[in-house]
Amino acid sequence: MTNKKAFIFDLDGVIVDTAKYHFLAWQKLAQELGIEFTPEHNEQLKGVSRVRSLDIILELGNIQASQEDKDKWLIQKNEDYLSYLVDIDESEILPGVLPILLHLKEKNQLIALGSASKNAKPILEKTGIIGLFDVIVDGNDVSNAKPDPEVFLRAARQLGATNENSIVFEDSVAGVQAANIANMTSVGIGEVTTLHEAKYIFKDFTFIDIPFIESLIN
Repeated sequence: MTNKKAFIFDLDGVIVDTAKYHFLAWQKLAQELGIEFTPEHNEQLKGVSRVRSLDIILELGNIQASQEDKDKWLIQKNEDYLSYLVDIDESEILPGVLPILLHLKEKNQLIALGSASKNAKPILEKTGIIGLFDVIVDGNDVSNAKPDPEVFLRAARQLGATNENSIVFEDSVAGVQAANIANMTSVGIGEVTTLHEAKYIFKDFTFIDIPFIESLIN
């Protein structure tokens, strides 16, 4: 029992690459509003709430909108996003993630999802890995967006783990900051230049080996 740690994973860009579907849905809405929205613009939306994302896009097009219009567009964007998710399966799981999850399970470690996504459960179900998670905390459970650590604190509490014994895997700057604020071990997944605040940084999960995971457990 002494070596039980809590491993908390973000979803988009860490376990699955559903970020591309968010981009397509936002781009479709932007085009309808006559706003150019490129992959470069999309970088500003990483780890940001749906409401704030819409505001950023409207700012790009210098568009003032009523709350009624905004609400309508947010629903439309989410429906478009969900339509892309209909056909996803285990092939969406990013390379190297599954062996790590299975190893943690085998070692009887605590595993949680800590994501801002409100669609986390259906995504985990469709990709066939929902059973690997002891706890799922998503956008339906929290009111504060990262870098507020609420999502990770809640996950650790539900797992019965201390912050010091919690390890967070994140691909966004806000997520890494949230883990650090919570005094958890932050593992950045992505580019060193972007995620330099993380304690450990790997380009993706294929660069993480079992000895590293064992060092975190022990």
